[in-house]
Amino acid sequence: MDGFVPYRRKAQYYETDQMGIIHHSNYIRWFEEARIDFMAQAGLGYREMEAQGILSPVLSVECEYKTMVHFGDEVQIRLRLEEYSGVRMTVDYRVEDAATGELRCQGKTRHCFLDREGRPLSLKRNAPAFDQLFREAQQRTAEGEGA
Repeated sequence: MDGFVPYRRKAQYYETDQMGIIHHSNYIRWFEEARIDFMAQAGLGYREMEAQGILSPVLSVECEYKTMVHFGDEVQIRLRLEEYSGVRMTVDYRVEDAATGELRCQGKTRHCFLDREGRPLSLKRNAPAFDQLFREAQQRTAEGEGA
């Protein structure tokens, strides 16, 4: 794979608020959709990780809204694996208008890795193949190949 493809999404009517713009809570859902897509592109299928007993809950979310998205607008979500330690990771997101590239919002999510019992997990020690894929994805996004 030459690079990561940004996640594209068309804003749906049910996602709008009374003012006719996308309700702010939907951007967090879009972050998750983009993260799952990015992980799949990197060979890190979330379903496969869970099947191996690896969970990655969200620890925190940040979202800064820049310009509005309306029903029918198409956005692309670029992301970068900002930090990865094998135990925690931080993902950076840029939601842009797909046609113009105008920044609509930006944000971050922070995650950790847990086993099925909810205990912290080191991918380097417990799942080295996933650890390697995350390290490669981090390197690729640092080099400007981010989704």
